[in-house]
Amino acid sequence: MGVGPHAQLNMNAAEYCREIETYLCRKNEGHLIRVVGPVFERVCGWMQQGVPLKVAFRGIDRYCERYYGKGPRRRPVRVEFCEADILDEFDAWRRAVGVTGPAADGPEEHDSSPRRPSLSAHLERVIARLTASRAGGRWPRAFDDAVAGAVRELDALTATARQARGAARDEILQRLAVIDRRLADAAPAAVEPAALDALRREAEDELAPFAARMAPGERAKSAAAALERLVRERVGLPSVGYD
Repeated sequence: MGVGPHAQLNMNAAEYCREIETYLCRKNEGHLIRVVGPVFERVCGWMQQGVPLKVAFRGIDRYCERYYGKGPRRRPVRVEFCEADILDEFDAWRRAVGVTGPAADGPEEHDSSPRRPSLSAHLERVIARLTASRAGGRWPRAFDDAVAGAVRELDALTATARQARGAARDEILQRLAVIDRRLADAAPAAVEPAALDALRREAEDELAPFAARMAPGERAKSAAAALERLVRERVGLPSVGYD
């Protein structure tokens, strides 16, 4: 991908669609699906809403993972098939960074109601992802120790979570929020300073379409949340909380 920090801010609709097209081509193992005609207009609508390219890519990843997980497929994935996943990812991104409404007049907002896994299944997935993130011993000792400690805590909670109800379940959810915050606070230390600066600029770039509608304090808070999401992605840190 030729997209770096601040690139999307200066991108026109054709370039945005070309990035989507190129990414989907890679997911389709080189099979090119052109973004033209009504599909071009649909993808332009994502840009008008302010969907960051990385968020769109995550939506494509979600669809492709589910599609190919069912077994070999003869037909390549078309971009319109990924729309629901892309807009789900965009909804999650907006909630996390605190922006509301489209960046510009365009298609209506997407209202998604994704089905969640059970609490115990969520914990098992989080443990698996955290364990995978430690592979190769690539993290600084302090962050690696924080992740290892979180895995131990989550493992101890998993069995309890299967039967937890009422106050016991609420207590687990509160504990998950504490663990999630602790890991998020520790994660920036695992990123090289230059890379962290680049992610900070990228977070500002993602928010740029919404900036005119945001007060300075609101924008700073959203930029911090956007940076946290990018750092999480960089270090492979899943969301531990269960909302």
